Amino acid sequence: MESSLEFSSSLGSVSSLLTRCRTFKVLVIGDSGVGKTCLTHRLCAGEFPRGVEATIGVDFRDRALEIEGEKIKLQLWDTAGQERFRKSMVQHYYRNVHAVLFVYDVTCPASFKGLNAWIEECRQNSLGHEIPRFLIGNKSDLRDPSRTDHQVSQERALSFAKAHGMTFFETSAKNPLKRQASRRRGDREVLYQQDAVEDIVTAVGTTLKKHKSPLTANSPAYSGSFRVNKKIPEKEQWSCC
Repeated sequence: MESSLEFSSSLGSVSSLLTRCRTFKVLVIGDSGVGKTCLTHRLCAGEFPRGVEATIGVDFRDRALEIEGEKIKLQLWDTAGQERFRKSMVQHYYRNVHAVLFVYDVTCPASFKGLNAWIEECRQNSLGHEIPRFLIGNKSDLRDPSRTDHQVSQERALSFAKAHGMTFFETSAKNPLKRQASRRRGDREVLYQQDAVEDIVTAVGTTLKKHKSPLTANSPAYSGSFRVNKKIPEKEQWSCC
């Protein structure tokens, strides 16, 4: 009877190991108001949230997916963009990071310029270029054809991404995908690409599948000692500057 119980316990342990999936911590950073919370919600839940609140400190959402037959889990850490909410949290959300999503608002050039400060913060917290990096231009649905000088062009963003070894996407966390859209520039029509949010998930998952050091399977991303649930409403749902 004893050996039978031991064998049954062993089978249970093996089954548990087989059903576990590797977990990867993905940091989502960028200036306040660029849409990080909406984007992470869309990436994980597949829908745009009805209410938008400013993140205080850090929060995270999970997304399970299957890449080439392997089940993995992405933990997207949504971080506050405002310095007064981030200062005491930095050491926690830069720990054990496997990938970084740098997010800016395509209609707010100031948020694009702010990316340099985020890159520097990554460097100061020992996140080297071996950590996969993704550049995401959000709110592409708000592009205004009459205000091209006050928006971040895809050409400029792509050049920045290449210079910093990032994979570039431009998308909208709010509206469904429109594969090609157009805008007028003088007398000619210019096409630009809008990527599906799901394309971002697949790209991140495929890249991290090759990673050799995920978090412990099924382990929590952080303890309650530094999770902050209190939130304050933003003045405007899509304000950025």
